[in-house]
Amino acid sequence: MDSLLSIRDLSIAYRGRGGTSQALREVSLDLYRDETLGLIGESGSGKTTLALAVLRMLPPAAHIPQGQILYHHDGRTADVLSLGAERLRRYRGEEVAMVFQSALSSLNPVLRIWDQFLDTARAHGETDPARVRTRTRELLSHVQLEPERVLSAFPHELSGGMRQRVMLALALLLRPRVVVLDEPTTALDILTQRTIIDLLRSLRREFGFSMMFISHDLSLAAELADRVATMYAGRIVEIGTTDELFYEPRHPYTVGLLQAVPTVHGDHRTLHSIPGSPPNLQRLPAGCKFHPRCPYVRPVCTEAEPDLLHVSNGHRSACFFWDEVRR
Repeated sequence: MDSLLSIRDLSIAYRGRGGTSQALREVSLDLYRDETLGLIGESGSGKTTLALAVLRMLPPAAHIPQGQILYHHDGRTADVLSLGAERLRRYRGEEVAMVFQSALSSLNPVLRIWDQFLDTARAHGETDPARVRTRTRELLSHVQLEPERVLSAFPHELSGGMRQRVMLALALLLRPRVVVLDEPTTALDILTQRTIIDLLRSLRREFGFSMMFISHDLSLAAELADRVATMYAGRIVEIGTTDELFYEPRHPYTVGLLQAVPTVHGDHRTLHSIPGSPPNLQRLPAGCKFHPRCPYVRPVCTEAEPDLLHVSNGHRSACFFWDEVRR
């Protein structure tokens, strides 16, 4: 498969008054052409940090001691972390776009929706308002919004679901090849969530972009993703196809996440939460970072941290005892 984004040994730390937090630790990952990749895990596992790094939008407190983010297109490879200002501006939006968790915070509250589309297009060299308006109307129609009503509105005049659909349309304005979504259905009611999921599926088919999305909602990952990566304490601890992770998980943390989710089909089963709390990123435990919460823990787990070990073709697990792990 052709890779669009290659992340290699990426580590990111946040420096603060209390010390340094290891937000990402030697993460390696590929996003392939025409693929949807889901990132799951508890808050603080590094999902949003990874997404922001892909856009090179990390806050000033972030420090990158090692790693690369490579973007591949037309036989060329660009190191995202080394791009100059002009090339970075084109990369953001024209190559890779992001839909943030809160549409209300992402949209400018004092500008009408039309002005925000026009400003985005002008920032990337499109000076003909007529062409921008035609493209904008098409995109708003694709996301099931009435263009004339929405274009003249301010963000606060739209519902949460409408704002999120505006953000999807805005992300696609410059025809990016990759769209990164950070919790795209958070704080939306269940019917609106269903609409957004259906839209993401249809938009991806129509426009042919690859998608990386972050979610706490495992059902969303199961429905949209081709592959899923589980993150814990700044590392990928399991990665594989959606079927592999949901039906044959091979890391105790992935199993714990699945056991905490109720099912709407089949017999009623007791839910089990993962014991304990995520580790303090400033004082990570020795060995496998999940071992204080793991039912499979052995002495070796407290001494050494496992690499992503081969389970099957493309399926990897960072667990010494992956062959014993069962859902």
